[in-house]
Amino acid sequence: MSASDFQAPAEVLVLQHLFEDGPGFLGQWLDAQGVSWHLRCAEAGEDYPASVRGYCGLAVLGGAWSANDDRPTLRQAEALIREADALGIPVIGHCLGGQLMARAFGGRVQRLPQPEVGWWPMAHSGSAAARDWFGDDTAPTVFQWHQDSFVVLPPGAEVIASSPTCAHQAFALGPHLAMQFHIEITPAKIAHWLERPGEAYPVHVLLHRDSVQDPAGMHAATGVHLAGSEALAARIYATWRTRWRQG
Repeated sequence: MSASDFQAPAEVLVLQHLFEDGPGFLGQWLDAQGVSWHLRCAEAGEDYPASVRGYCGLAVLGGAWSANDDRPTLRQAEALIREADALGIPVIGHCLGGQLMARAFGGRVQRLPQPEVGWWPMAHSGSAAARDWFGDDTAPTVFQWHQDSFVVLPPGAEVIASSPTCAHQAFALGPHLAMQFHIEITPAKIAHWLERPGEAYPVHVLLHRDSVQDPAGMHAATGVHLAGSEALAARIYATWRTRWRQG
């Protein structure tokens, strides 16, 4: 089924904020698994549904906006996240999506002292929840592009991954997973982002070489780490799928 065929029933709802931050590997994985899904993009003027009732899973993508921006679609996404929780529908959030989950469940998002951009290792906690989501590799390298993060976790949430720049790389809360990193990344997304990285990026490369990769370093690291990222993404999405509400 086409992701844009919104009139037909589907198993998964994917919320996209900006054109530049689409579903990437998530969409590839859903298609490979034969999962039906709906995609709604705020920047395209597509209204988010009034309810997530009837879906088995909800995915929320990233974007260059701040989760604290005064944008109606961000508040709508938070409302759908809370409704999904009430209905027992597992939510998975990517970067901005994870930040919106933190806000929706009672946490707080703010600017970090320095950005985190490129391929960087994170450390997962080794807890049962961390191993369930991430497997046994406790130091996977993942792709980052953010300066905000969820600095105060929602009540009951468990930090399951961290990095030197960002103490809260991921949290688990019930059946839900919020990630600060971009596990849905593809080479096409990286190339597109580097074409228009924003005015701050060249400055950050110079000021924060311990957390911001330059384009050459990022491209080289993609060749080294992409396969591992996709394998980790497949595990994360498969774990999410085991938790989907059926019917």
